[in-house]
Amino acid sequence: MKSVLSFIIVLFLPLLAQAQVAAVPPAPVLAAKSYVLYDFASNQTLVNQNGHQRNEPASLTKLMTAYLTFSSLRQKKLSPDHAVTPPEAALQKLGSESVMFLDRRKPVTISELLRGLIVQSGNDAARVLAITIAGSEESFAGMMNQEAKRLGMANTHYTNATGMPHPQHYSSAYDTALLAAAIVREFPEHYPIYSMREYQYNNIRQSNRNRLLWMDPYVDGMKTGHTESAGFCLVASAKRDQRRLISVVLGAPSEYLRATESQKLLNYGFQNFETVRLYQKNQPVASLRIWKGTETKINVGFRNDLFLNIPAGQRSQLKATMETPRPLIAPVSGGQAIGTMKITLGGKPYAEYKLVALSPVPLANVFSRGWDSIRLLFK
Repeated sequence: MKSVLSFIIVLFLPLLAQAQVAAVPPAPVLAAKSYVLYDFASNQTLVNQNGHQRNEPASLTKLMTAYLTFSSLRQKKLSPDHAVTPPEAALQKLGSESVMFLDRRKPVTISELLRGLIVQSGNDAARVLAITIAGSEESFAGMMNQEAKRLGMANTHYTNATGMPHPQHYSSAYDTALLAAAIVREFPEHYPIYSMREYQYNNIRQSNRNRLLWMDPYVDGMKTGHTESAGFCLVASAKRDQRRLISVVLGAPSEYLRATESQKLLNYGFQNFETVRLYQKNQPVASLRIWKGTETKINVGFRNDLFLNIPAGQRSQLKATMETPRPLIAPVSGGQAIGTMKITLGGKPYAEYKLVALSPVPLANVFSRGWDSIRLLFK
């Protein structure tokens, strides 16, 4: 049996009572194979055009190469000033691929390799990092796939660290957005590298291929990609005030269009949606009656700040319905799911979240449990 509690979300300033939910303008139609617009705070997808379709990711692959390198640095398996001598196998250039111009006679640091990987999109940097971390690029690809699975990237499989074409090397716009968000969230100390407009190594200065770093003052990353078969690809991350949006555009027909189409997507999200914080982490949403426990009440809420992206100007139309089991019987552990919070906007279902216990309630002694059992007979 469930108990249902409905209430208006009252932490927002009220708007006109008679306000109706305004229709959101349709998303722009972009010249690309697939694209996604992702809200960083709420983890909501605002635009999804073939977002789960498997495509060749080209050098967007290097987002995962960087992610694993950041992880190795955090785990102290590597240090930024650790120098390695590039192995010959990593420097064999395949066709017209991009490189940072490593020299096998010149040791290079992990810090330099990361900048060559991210800013210059160097395939040689990607291979050296893969071999340094995993012993071989093949073993590193296995690590990449393991991490992709952990992050929930259901339509992604890697065979190399660079993004060179391979029949079994693919990803999706949505998966790429998940990966980009994970980098921003988990490695803020390294994320500023993605905003660098140029980098010089071995007396050769190369510019970042992300044109939005020049075109849009709000864009501060992230990565470009291109092969003949993949087309032109771009992951862009932009922050206005406290809002961050991530756009992923795959398979645009030109370098110019991957930038302008991405900008259209970002502008659409910033202009037509707003992000609101419904609840703070560990803030009690409700206090529920609990039976047969050492406490008679238990607070429920969310372990992380709960953000929601809604059409701009529609805060007053939000309503929450809380569904919880009844009766609620101890023991309950901290973080255990205790019901569901269902959000409607203008009377229509909009989002749903799991409520959790904010603290544990152990089982009471046998006498208290027996007394509660008797009382429950009359409920």
